[in-house]
Amino acid sequence: MKRKNYEFPTAYTVLFLILIVVTLLTHIIPAGKYSRLSYDENIKEFVIEKQNSENVNIIANQQNLSDLGINIDVEKFMNGTIKKPMAIPNTYEKVNEKKSQTFLDLIISPITGLVDSIDIIIFVLILSGIVGVVNKTGTFNIAMKTISQKTRGKEFALVVVAFLFFAIGGTTFGFWEETIPFYSILIPLFLSNGFDVMVPMATILLGSAIGCMFSTVNPFSTIIASNAAGISFNEGLKFRFIALIIVSIIGLMYLYLYIKKVKKNPENSVVADIQEESRQKFLKGFDENQDEKLTLKQKMILFLFLFQFGIMVWGVASLGWWFQEIAAMFFAVAIVIMFLSGLSEKEAVNSFISGASEVVGVALIIGLARAINIIMENGMISDTLLYYSSNIVSGMNGGLFSVVLLAIFAFLGIFIPSTSGLAVLSMPILAPLADTVGISRSVVVDAFAWGQGMILFITPTGLIFVALQIAGIPYNKWLKFVMPLIVIICLLVIGMLFLKSLI
Repeated sequence: MKRKNYEFPTAYTVLFLILIVVTLLTHIIPAGKYSRLSYDENIKEFVIEKQNSENVNIIANQQNLSDLGINIDVEKFMNGTIKKPMAIPNTYEKVNEKKSQTFLDLIISPITGLVDSIDIIIFVLILSGIVGVVNKTGTFNIAMKTISQKTRGKEFALVVVAFLFFAIGGTTFGFWEETIPFYSILIPLFLSNGFDVMVPMATILLGSAIGCMFSTVNPFSTIIASNAAGISFNEGLKFRFIALIIVSIIGLMYLYLYIKKVKKNPENSVVADIQEESRQKFLKGFDENQDEKLTLKQKMILFLFLFQFGIMVWGVASLGWWFQEIAAMFFAVAIVIMFLSGLSEKEAVNSFISGASEVVGVALIIGLARAINIIMENGMISDTLLYYSSNIVSGMNGGLFSVVLLAIFAFLGIFIPSTSGLAVLSMPILAPLADTVGISRSVVVDAFAWGQGMILFITPTGLIFVALQIAGIPYNKWLKFVMPLIVIICLLVIGMLFLKSLI
């Protein structure tokens, strides 16, 4: 009897297995919680939330912050710079009430995860619906052919421009979840230029991840972490900017060498066995020999389609938009494109529904990933992991402290994928430890950004499975492609942290 070839489990199975493991961890790791401090702008006072007791209100002044061991300017709370409740140092307590998650909690959590993630799910569905309508008009096929002709012989320039776009977005305002729509747009374009499907996947994810990891002025990462650590984000800014340039060059070189290797021999492609399947999926109806030009109506549709992403970037960066506002804007654009398309009402609506139906699997993955965080939160083990981590690094020498801290933030980033959430939880606890070992608190901020940023490349609880599902790439193939680069970046940031702790 012929033995079947081993196939790596789907993203759904991997996430559900992780969900089971995290549920079991709530039975092993004690539940615990730090007291939280927040600012109530209605009464202009601080509110201290304690476990198993009533909230306490205190006057919002600098002295009370100092008494709590929080070395942060009180204005940061009053002007809204710090919005999320902040962990108060030396207040960790074990929770007597049992918080272990049951089998019923495990089964319910994916449903709750879908409900909690409904804003991003609706955003993905609407965008994919628009793609379905634009595809029906033939606009994308003609546009891809035109771009392919103009970039022939200089295809790598397309990689460089796209990579830098996402890296700049990541380092300035945390361009991460907002990259989701670009996979279904850029993958066909890259495939039509002769690349395998791994190249657009890596260009978008590596560019964005490296930008977020080496954040310079990202308000959701470096700035909020610096504020929570009680320092200005300008401390270490030049160092982070230089690191961003160095690692971006390394990332582009890594992509270039991979592209060169695959061009020499297509069998060297990590995704060689699914390349034909990818082309059929993303280049359906694409005819390279077709000689067509965009009509005025198609040009207007293409302009609107691209223009909405510019509005999205502006809204997120300047107006504080989140997925609800972005989805509403995209929905409005969808209606306009339907009218411009020249399709009948039935054709337009069916094209929209068909496009949206292609990402139902992505929606399920988003819900499953959120379910893992829900089990962690309800099991109350995140604070316990932070408490144990702070005990590990306490008393270490500066160089070792910074390197171990990097590993701790990478570990915590698996369970707390939100950069702002991890910042306000961990910085008040871990940043003061830098004072005891005689190094700058900016080292802790760098360890936070680089540790959590490094895990963005592979953590199943983040965006990676969503992107892989869109691209149709198995997780094991992504790991095979990206792990050598992660090792290189890891060694580099360890060296930079060690060097900075000695300066």
